[in-house]
Amino acid sequence: MSSKITEKTEELVRPILTELNLELVDIEFEKEGKNWFLRVFIDKEGGVDIEECGQVSEQLSEKLDDTDPVTFPYFLEVSSPGAERPLKKPTDFEKNLGNNVYVKLYEPLDGAKEYEGVLKSFENNIVTLEVKVKSRKREVTIPYDKIAKARLAVSFN
Repeated sequence: MSSKITEKTEELVRPILTELNLELVDIEFEKEGKNWFLRVFIDKEGGVDIEECGQVSEQLSEKLDDTDPVTFPYFLEVSSPGAERPLKKPTDFEKNLGNNVYVKLYEPLDGAKEYEGVLKSFENNIVTLEVKVKSRKREVTIPYDKIAKARLAVSFN
């Protein structure tokens, strides 16, 4: 059910974002406590502001009301992905070379399912991270199709 709702939401929000020169980062439809939330994350070079989020929310809300893909009460939230933006597509990795990232794998690689480090390269569907193990740095290569989740990671070094 939730994948049908996120697909329909994407179909409805794309033309709005194209018109406003904004990028769709992610869509989530999930239950928290007893409430359902439809979250749309948008961005652009330099970040989005509250007015842009409000504009998208207003236009999308009208379209959702017209097509009614969700037949029960929910909250619509349109926001920026924030500092720990998810990396969903190969282009997200290409755009974030040199940044600190967190990667969670479907299955362990070299004994670990989670890595955090500097994104050194993304070539031929292979992600290369420079990770710190105690005081040493080493490179880890991860096949893109083994990544369950990835996001930018705020570093406090």
